[in-house]
Amino acid sequence: MYQYTDFDRQFVRHRAAQYRDQLGRHLSGELSNEEFLPLRLQNGWYVQRYAPMLRIAVPYGELSSAQLRVLSRIAREYDQPNAEVYETAQTTQGKLGTAKLPTGYGHFTTRQNVQFNWIPLARSADVMDLLATVNMHGIQTSGNCIRNITSDERAGIAVDEIVDPRPFCEIIRQWSTLHPEFAFLPRKFKIAISGAKEDRAATAWHDVGLHVLLNAEGEMGFKVLVGGGMGRTPVIASTIREFLPWNQILNYLEAVVRVYNRWGRRDNKYKARIKILVKAEGQRFTDEVETEYRQIVELDGAVHTITQQELDRVSASFIPPALTCNKSDADLKIANILRAAAEDDVEFGRWLQQNVAPHKNPDMRAVTLSFKRLGYAPGDATASQLEMAALLADQFSAGEVRVTHDQNLLLPWVRCDQLPELWRAARKAGFARPNIRLLTDMIACPGGDFCSLANARSIPIAEAITERYQDMDELHDLGEIDLHISGCINSCGHHHSGHIGILGVDKDGREWYQVSLGGSDGSNLSGAPVAGKVVGPSFGAEEVPDVIEAVLDTYRSERQHGETFIATVRRIGMDAFKLAANSVRQTAPAELV
Repeated sequence: MYQYTDFDRQFVRHRAAQYRDQLGRHLSGELSNEEFLPLRLQNGWYVQRYAPMLRIAVPYGELSSAQLRVLSRIAREYDQPNAEVYETAQTTQGKLGTAKLPTGYGHFTTRQNVQFNWIPLARSADVMDLLATVNMHGIQTSGNCIRNITSDERAGIAVDEIVDPRPFCEIIRQWSTLHPEFAFLPRKFKIAISGAKEDRAATAWHDVGLHVLLNAEGEMGFKVLVGGGMGRTPVIASTIREFLPWNQILNYLEAVVRVYNRWGRRDNKYKARIKILVKAEGQRFTDEVETEYRQIVELDGAVHTITQQELDRVSASFIPPALTCNKSDADLKIANILRAAAEDDVEFGRWLQQNVAPHKNPDMRAVTLSFKRLGYAPGDATASQLEMAALLADQFSAGEVRVTHDQNLLLPWVRCDQLPELWRAARKAGFARPNIRLLTDMIACPGGDFCSLANARSIPIAEAITERYQDMDELHDLGEIDLHISGCINSCGHHHSGHIGILGVDKDGREWYQVSLGGSDGSNLSGAPVAGKVVGPSFGAEEVPDVIEAVLDTYRSERQHGETFIATVRRIGMDAFKLAANSVRQTAPAELV
C-alpha cells in the first residue's frame, strides 16, 4: 500500500481542521446554507433524503486494517441519526413497505468508496478528525471535480497483469487533488486505470479510461479512452491515443481536462459530462486535445512530465509484503487444501471455485469476501462486520484489503496453505458465501430508501431477488451473471452494464422498474463493453422477481451446453426474453411503454 509522507499527513489533518472551522461558522449562522454547500461537498458531505451522507475516498480501492477499524468505529459511534429524524424517516418508509431502516453501518460503492448515511452534521468535523488519524478523508468525492481514482482490485497481483497501475493511480491522485484549474468543471469527472489484459475496472464506462501497456518495442505507455459514461445517455469511451509514453500521462490528462473545462456544457447539467462533448465533436475534440497537449509540451515546458525518480519513489510503496510460508512444499499445501475439501465437502470446493482467484505469486491467492448476503443490502457492512474484516486482513492478508467494483472486499495476500483456515473464519463471519460473479453477487445503489435523487427503491428489489435465489445448486447451474440495479437514471448501480439491468422509474408516485438485458462492463466474461437493451414496458416492484425468473427460465431452456447467460442472449437475440418478461406483466403506465 502507498505510505503517506509527512506532507500527505499534514495535508489531510489541515483539511480536517479547515472543515471544522467552516462547520463551526455554519452552525453559528455566520455561513448560510448556500455558502456552506460547496464547502461540505468538497469534503464529501451530501444532504440526502433524511440525513447527511458522507462519502469517504478509498484511492484505487486499497484499505489497511487500521483504516477498517476506524470505519468500524464511525459506524458504531457516529452513524446514529437524531431520534426525531429517524422516526420521521421510518414512518415515511413504512408507508412504502420498507422494513426498519438500518443504521450503524458502512456501504461499499462501485467506485471503491465507503459511504455512511446517518451521521448528524453537527458531528461531521469529529468524523473528519478521526479519519485523518489514518490518512483518510472525503476530499473530491463529490462536486464537479476529478473524483476518486479507481482501478482493478487485483492490481499488483493479477496473473494477467502487464504493468502494475497503482503507482500511476497514486501519481494521478496527487496531481488531481485540489488542482486549482479543475476545481469547478462543468460536471464530475471520473478516471479508471487498468494494467491487465482483462479490464476489471470498467474503464470504457469512465470519463477517462487508461490502460497501462507495453508496445512492440517493450516500452511502457498508455492507451487513452475518453468520453465514457452512463446516466441518461450511456456512451462507451472512444480511444483517442493508442500509445502515449508513460511519463507524459499527466501532461496529456491536463490537455484532456482543459479542453473539457473550456467547451463542456454548463447550461444543462444533463448534457455537461465530457461524453456529450466527445460524442458531439468527434475528431474535432481529439484534434483540440492534441493541439493543447503540444502547447503544454512545446511551449509550457511540460511541467508535469513524470521523472523516473518520481515513479521509482511512488512505486517503492507498492512492494509486496514479506510473507513467509510455514509449509514451503507446494505438494504439502495442495494436500492440505484437498484434505479440507474432503472434510468440508462441496461448500468449500465451491468457495475455492468462485471466491478464490490466482495470484502472481504461485504460493498465494486473492480471496473475495462476499458482502452479498440475505438480510443486508449489497455492499453494506455493520460495525462488527467491518471489525471482523480487519481481523481477517491482519490474520490472512498482511493487514490489507481492496474494495471491489462489485461492492465486496478482496484479501490480496493470502497464502495457499491458509485457505482452509480462512474459509472457516470467513464462513463464521458470514463472508464466505460462494456466490462471487453469480446472480446474487449483484450491484445495487442505496436507491430511494436513502438517496434524494432516486425515483425508486433498489434495496427491496435486491432483497426480493436474493431471497428467491438462495439455493446454491441453482445459482451455480445458472452460472456467471451480472445483475445491476439503479434507483434512478443517474446509474449509480451501473444498470446499463449489467447482463441484467434494473432501473427504477416513477409515475404518479408509484415505483416502476425497467429491465434491460445484454449489457457489459468490458470484462472477459462479458465481452466488449455495451449498454443493455430494455425488454419492454416497465414493471411494478412486485413483478420484478417474476420477470427475472421468467428471463432465467428462458435462458435455461435455450442455452447450449456450457453456454453462459450473456452468450445465450447474444446468440438468440431479445425476442424470446421479451416475450417471457412481458408474460408476467400486469399493468404499466402508457408513458413508460
